[in-house]
Amino acid sequence: MNKSYSLHKILEKDNCPFREEEYSKFKFGDKFYAEKFAKELFEGFVNEFRDLILSEQEIVILPSPYLSIPTASNFLCYYFKKELNSFLFKNNKKASIESKIYRNQTYVTDYGNLDFNERVKLISNDTYYIDRNFIEGKLCIFVDDIKITGSHEHTVNKILDQYNVNGDFVFVYFAELANKGIHPKIENHYNYFSVKNVEDIVAIINSEHFQYNTRIVKFILSLNEDQFNYLVDNISTKNSNDLFHLAISNNYHQILEYKTNINVIKID
Repeated sequence: MNKSYSLHKILEKDNCPFREEEYSKFKFGDKFYAEKFAKELFEGFVNEFRDLILSEQEIVILPSPYLSIPTASNFLCYYFKKELNSFLFKNNKKASIESKIYRNQTYVTDYGNLDFNERVKLISNDTYYIDRNFIEGKLCIFVDDIKITGSHEHTVNKILDQYNVNGDFVFVYFAELANKGIHPKIENHYNYFSVKNVEDIVAIINSEHFQYNTRIVKFILSLNEDQFNYLVDNISTKNSNDLFHLAISNNYHQILEYKTNINVIKID
């Protein structure tokens, strides 16, 4: 079984079914909106898939693939799992368990402006690993924030085929671009709606519910010298140190475009 569910359908370019400013902040690390979106997403999902969930003995939940730095969808997945497990508890069922697909990313390009073929080509050089034995024969729920071209779902299905994984698979999205007449670059309109400059990034980092994710780390490491120095001067030492450790954990110090800024915040 391979199914897909999305809470919001994007049908018109100028009529967004969710609040763009909230989504943008979520994409850049504001966990307040990750929790808000997850609750809304689970409510819609369980209304449609209640019988399937309750019929399964083993449920595995997986965010979009990453190596060391979580994606924004990882936090969406975390709160979705809390809602799911509360539902399972109320129905005297076993809690879901979490797994992940490991991804070694090879590019610095922001693919929010790319079409399906360009996205698939870009991510085709990445390497992936999944623990086949851990998820074999289970209901696997893959949680992601948005489905634009379907390249993510295409890639995950390719990985599942490559590892010869058998099971029931459900892809769950907060939103989906249902009108294919709209160019995929609308994704970056949503991503950057609340992020126009480095000051906006600093405000998000200094907010109460912030946690680094892949998007904001890559964005910061791509800043020019003046912008990066401004950011470092206006965030806490802890946040600067966290940024450094996350960056090297993902081997970003081996990427030419990121080296200079990493060396600025390196810890002796």
